Amino acid sequence: MEAAASSDPIAPAADKICVASEGTPGSGKKRHRNRKRSGKSKKSAESSNSKINLKAEHGSVPNCSINQSREQTDDVHAGCCELPNAHSATPTSQPQNKGQQPSSRRQKANHKPREKVGSDVVRPGSGKQHKAHSAPKTTEHCEQPRQQHSGKDERNRQTPGQREQQTPGQREQQTPGHREQQTPGQREQQTPGQREQQTPSQREQQTPSQQDRQTSSHREQQTPGQQDRQMPGHRRRKNHNKNERKQMFTPHWTREMVSEGLKKGFLVEGTIRINPKNYEDAYIPGPDGISDIYISGFANRNRAMNGDTVAVLVNGRQDWRVFLDSFEEYEAQLEAQMKTLSLAQTDLNSAKNASVLPESMDYKLLCDSREESIQHSSSQSKTACSGTSQSEKTSQRNPLVQLTSDEMTTKLSADQADLSPIPNCHDKQDSAQAAGSKQKQGTHRKGNKTPIKVHQSKTPGSKGRYTSVKDLLSANGCSPVAKKLFSESKNEGEKAQGESEMSQFVQKTGTVVAVTEYKHSRACSGHIKPMSDKNQTNALFSPTDHRCPRIMVPLSDCPPDLLKRPEDHANTLFIARITDWPDTSQFAHGNIARSLGEAGLIEPETEGMLIEYDIDYSEFSPQVLTSLPTASPWAIPPEELAKRKDFRQHCIFTIDPATARDLDDALSCEDLGNGLFEVGVHIADVTYFLQEDTDLDELASRRATSVYLVQKVVPMLPRLLCEELCSLNPDQDRLTFSVIWHMNENAEIQGEWFGRSVIRSCVKMSYDHAQGFIDNPDREYTEEDLPPITNGFSVDKIKERVLNLHKLAQKLRKNRFDSGALQLDQVKLQFTLDKETGLPNGYSVYKQRESNKLVEEFMLLANMAVGHKILNTYPETALLRCHPPPHGKMLNDLYDLCINLEVPVDITSSGTLQRSLVEYQGEDDFTSARLQVLVNLCSKPMQNARYFCTGVIQDEDLFHHYALNVPVYTHFTSPIRRYADVITHRLLGASLGYSKAPQKTKDLVQKQADICNDRKLASKCVQERSSGIFFAVFVKEVGPLEEAAMVMSVLDRSFDIYVLKLGVSKRVYCEQLPLQSYTFRKDRKKATLTLVWLPTESTPDCVTQEITIFTMVTAVLKSDKEPLRWSATISHPDPEP
Repeated sequence: MEAAASSDPIAPAADKICVASEGTPGSGKKRHRNRKRSGKSKKSAESSNSKINLKAEHGSVPNCSINQSREQTDDVHAGCCELPNAHSATPTSQPQNKGQQPSSRRQKANHKPREKVGSDVVRPGSGKQHKAHSAPKTTEHCEQPRQQHSGKDERNRQTPGQREQQTPGQREQQTPGHREQQTPGQREQQTPGQREQQTPSQREQQTPSQQDRQTSSHREQQTPGQQDRQMPGHRRRKNHNKNERKQMFTPHWTREMVSEGLKKGFLVEGTIRINPKNYEDAYIPGPDGISDIYISGFANRNRAMNGDTVAVLVNGRQDWRVFLDSFEEYEAQLEAQMKTLSLAQTDLNSAKNASVLPESMDYKLLCDSREESIQHSSSQSKTACSGTSQSEKTSQRNPLVQLTSDEMTTKLSADQADLSPIPNCHDKQDSAQAAGSKQKQGTHRKGNKTPIKVHQSKTPGSKGRYTSVKDLLSANGCSPVAKKLFSESKNEGEKAQGESEMSQFVQKTGTVVAVTEYKHSRACSGHIKPMSDKNQTNALFSPTDHRCPRIMVPLSDCPPDLLKRPEDHANTLFIARITDWPDTSQFAHGNIARSLGEAGLIEPETEGMLIEYDIDYSEFSPQVLTSLPTASPWAIPPEELAKRKDFRQHCIFTIDPATARDLDDALSCEDLGNGLFEVGVHIADVTYFLQEDTDLDELASRRATSVYLVQKVVPMLPRLLCEELCSLNPDQDRLTFSVIWHMNENAEIQGEWFGRSVIRSCVKMSYDHAQGFIDNPDREYTEEDLPPITNGFSVDKIKERVLNLHKLAQKLRKNRFDSGALQLDQVKLQFTLDKETGLPNGYSVYKQRESNKLVEEFMLLANMAVGHKILNTYPETALLRCHPPPHGKMLNDLYDLCINLEVPVDITSSGTLQRSLVEYQGEDDFTSARLQVLVNLCSKPMQNARYFCTGVIQDEDLFHHYALNVPVYTHFTSPIRRYADVITHRLLGASLGYSKAPQKTKDLVQKQADICNDRKLASKCVQERSSGIFFAVFVKEVGPLEEAAMVMSVLDRSFDIYVLKLGVSKRVYCEQLPLQSYTFRKDRKKATLTLVWLPTESTPDCVTQEITIFTMVTAVLKSDKEPLRWSATISHPDPEP
């Protein structure tokens, strides 16, 4: 335990000796009194030291100086005591004469606080040792007049020796004040029942061995501060030294401690996600793969940044979140079931008393059948979406059915434990008062004196009101359902059943104890301003991304006139990098990298965005390009041609966007007669030029992907490769990797071939050209309708091959979706830019047409075929791509939401979800809009697909791709823009004997897979933000815009809308609308906002409007004052006729 100043008059002997030696007042008396100490205290000290030395010799904890003995335990929280402690010490305590207390103000005034004496603490990353001090309170000895005592007061006057001679029964009758004065030896002899009666202040003074012997229920009653002092890395020190700053964060655990915690299972590792709309909320995936662990607040995040890999200590059950709406629904459902059971029991008893039961009727069987029906009913909502069979659902046992009849009678005779809703009727004239009352008023049960502390979640799609388990149980009138559900006195089986039930409305919470991998770049774009305290040394940097912390930067990095004229730099965008973040500082520490320019302009904003996401957009150096051919034009060496299959005389063509310059795939289709076709997918052979372990290969492996912005592309490879040597340009010989199939008219594969090849494309078509063939197959096309055609092929021959490919692609697509594939297409914007200014002057919506689907089907087929090939050849080092199933908790919530919205979806599998969405397709505007919103809602639980090495995953079921519903998949068709495809090409070449077997271990392959995953995610975020920048500029230039929208989420004071034509979502706040009042209510999971609009000239009367999910509104989008910010409101509704 940490050395801290104690309020107990019994002071540690070692501390007093140290204090007296410093010449403090009364030191002579201290030394004199210490010489009179009994030999028994010395023996206890020697015993303690022997224990310490024994533990240190055995080395039970790595890399740590052990200063105390601890009992080992397997408990999740107490188990932390086995890890290295942050240099804690437990001094020997000695009794002190109670009569020697300060009795006058003069003596108290002369009393000076002692300096704290403790052990050296090494702060992570600082490289310096800081002394943590402790100062036990010492007092001058003076006689106090004796007073008459009787009863319990008499026991309080006992000497330590008298108390030690008491029997356990006598000590149990002592008062809390009496037990507080006990010595550690006395307290160690207490029974668990005695320790549970102790106050928090008493428990804080216990030794580590005493705390280790506490029961888990006892520890959960402790405050977070007490628990922190029992865990490694969480020693909070009382600081009486004014020169030292207050500690803001708990020190990060060491790597050894984290490794030990992960091994023993009381730490959870995952990627932290910070809510962009509320930086106080953060989450990591739970180990069960179903629900997230919630991390509340800035302090519990402990300096981790969005995307970092963190180690999290899960809090005790008392601190978990309980979503009240879901809990009330569960509680009401259970009560209804128990009422039914109670009535059935009464009828059964009446029948038995009347001797109506036949002799063959088994009473126990009848009760079991009723219980089974209750179990099925209570678990139906949860298991309906889990994909389990009916027999598995009914076999699940509900632990709450075991509530006693007395408990249920008490429960049912009460007020049904109905939690009254939060006050939510807001009038514009009393909005401030209403808001204040909402913050102060908790949720009460009828007749309760203690309210439940209620919080309101601001996250869209969340479960609204929530509280903690501790607050729920501490409220008067807590229901027996809650007591039974959250009880600690349950065996392991009951605990597992209880947690299964709780998963519907309880979320685990945790605290970050270490950042195991810093994924965030620690670079931010934002603005600088002087410190509020007029600091002459530092300035404050505020990032535009609210998930990033504010940074304290040296004033020397800032413009010289910042303090005198801060307004001159208020609109300038800067880049800052975090260099340190001490645990004593609320702000991170960093430096200003440079100024980017005026905020709100496209280029400065784009550059800042690229730096934030660590996108390497620098030009390729001459050193990197030395491995590439220098001759221009370049020709394929004859010896290389001899090694490859020659397809140059075949009709091969490319289909890409009209503006594409990196053409990495081509198609061919030959009619072999008898209903057979030879279909080829030809991919640029990048690995011929990108040799392994060269400087260019190392750089490409770090970039991992090309980044596509609205106005430009940041390439993974030099343009010499992307646009010339590897691009499959028409009428040029190019090296390729080809996959050839023989398939019949039903797209059933009869055979396949893989190999290196050489091709010569005859035409570069766009999707528009191919779509023209598909839409108008009977039209007579001329050469002027297409780009130049070479190799002697005609327009008709190209059209014939495109149409054959289209028919086969339709069969492939049908077979794929019949097999359970899922596709969630969302609206994507494309901007047209002014050639002179580069500003957006228009937009269009990207639509996937039949020509896009044609190319997509054959690319998917090639990826799957190559995936199987490399997996069969190299089962330990193959690089594949999996798509994990959706987040289970979010998917269950989606299922419940759709049920309440009367648009049920079957979420058993990807195929059932796809078929459910197809059922809601329609031609009218409302049906089309509703489907868009449903697709958007279904996209939220989905996880990102990721690359992995097959050797590091033992369970082949985890190779599965959820959306495609295929067991094996990889990326092979885009090596110009994805490094994962380059790895796949090398594996395929080695499997075909073109090159040596890969030498990289599975760990190295997995390391590269992780880099590809991180860069892929960063590229996706940058692409979305680039589109957002241009859309904000477009709204500023041509706004305000009025577009049709649909409500997709409803909160208590706001709602989210989805703008159908633009594919963007935005939150609308009720305070920003001309309303007389608005009222929120929630029926089960269906939320409703009732808006009462103020009269206008055209509508003299107030108009009432109901806002629920799927409500159609007219959105008004307009630019804000801040750069690149825009807001949304809705138009006044027309009065009903």
